[in-house]
Amino acid sequence: MEKISLSYEKALTDAQVQSVAAEALAAQKTLHAGNGKGNDFLGWLHLPSSITPEFLDEVEQVAANLRKRCEIVVAIGIGGSYLGAKMVIEALSDSFAAYKGGKGTQVLFAGQNIGEDYLYELQELLRGKQFGLINISKSGTTTEPAIAFRLLKKQLEEQVGKEEARNRIVAVTDAARGALRKLADMEGYKTFVIPDNVGGRFSVLTPVGLLPIAVAGFDIKQLVGGAADMEKACDESVPAAENPALRYASARNVLYRSGKKVEILVNFNPKLHFLAEWWKQLYGESEGKEHKGIFPASVDFTTDLHSMGQWIQDGERTIFETVVSVKNMKHTLAIPSDDENLDGLNFLAGKRIDGVNKMAELGTQIAHVDGGVPNLKIEIPAVTEYCLGQLIYFFEKACGISGYMLGVNPFDQPGVEAYKKNMFALLDKPGYEAESKAIKARL
Repeated sequence: MEKISLSYEKALTDAQVQSVAAEALAAQKTLHAGNGKGNDFLGWLHLPSSITPEFLDEVEQVAANLRKRCEIVVAIGIGGSYLGAKMVIEALSDSFAAYKGGKGTQVLFAGQNIGEDYLYELQELLRGKQFGLINISKSGTTTEPAIAFRLLKKQLEEQVGKEEARNRIVAVTDAARGALRKLADMEGYKTFVIPDNVGGRFSVLTPVGLLPIAVAGFDIKQLVGGAADMEKACDESVPAAENPALRYASARNVLYRSGKKVEILVNFNPKLHFLAEWWKQLYGESEGKEHKGIFPASVDFTTDLHSMGQWIQDGERTIFETVVSVKNMKHTLAIPSDDENLDGLNFLAGKRIDGVNKMAELGTQIAHVDGGVPNLKIEIPAVTEYCLGQLIYFFEKACGISGYMLGVNPFDQPGVEAYKKNMFALLDKPGYEAESKAIKARL
């Protein structure tokens, strides 16, 4: 088994990391004992090893039914109900599949915004197409996905009839409560359960992520297998010096306490853009509390070296970088020679594109470290289902440990509700009459 690896790349010394080892071990012990803040949301901790082959078979069977009936399946959800699946699908897909007209079912996303033009254009795309829906929501009343589902359900029923629509709608929701559960039971939709003890940002290895990923044609058994192997590699029985999640949580807390308040997740592979979007939610929503927390940001290199590179190199020294490096590419492509050599690139003739990219990665690391930006490096063997599964669990486990080291509850998100209350008041939602009057008086 090829595992992901973590190195500090001159960011800090082993001695510095060891200085918080006891604290990190205590945080991990709290996590496994289930006696810390938010302990009713620890279902993700042993999730990979608890998933049975029979359950994965069921998910794949439902995915196969959707693939058989549909050209397009729209996964409806927001936050953790969207980003995990989007991350894995984007990482594994052909970058230009949408333009190649290939066979297979395409997975699109809705409910992650309130964009009128986005939803209008999506509905226009779906007119005359064979499509289906995966509606992902514990409650069924979260504004963004509820709007999208109302629109798309109506369109689907108009295009294929209510009876066939029932065969093309899957609800991923609460086991017993909520508007979506009630609707699914009334209409007879196939359902999967979001476990009560797994929060949205930790839910990619539940049907929330597994079903859309399977519909897109990727191997969820390999994904879960990678996560299960990383669960073992990060178990509390593993010595601290060999436990990658402990080491990462320790390193980032040491850097935070030394004044590095911003962590930039860096990739040199454009397929990993949505890995960073998923990671930003995982760490931002878990740690940003009580006026504490590292601010999670991201860049796509080398692209952003031509925009953000200047600030990272010479700006305020409150940042550190965590580079996700991919060891092996799926394809091989060499740079050709040119008789005129007007661009001066013949010195690269015969070299692989990835070889040039790797030297850009190394050169950037040296420049940024020399400029006072510590670098952590996470290397994955390749962009595969198995490696992504490892990476998902690694980041989740480190997040739980890091949050407890920070002294916050890593598993709630109280600040998310503030905008919703204001929005409902401004929209005159029933039950918000007093809030509506108060907020309108401020305008």
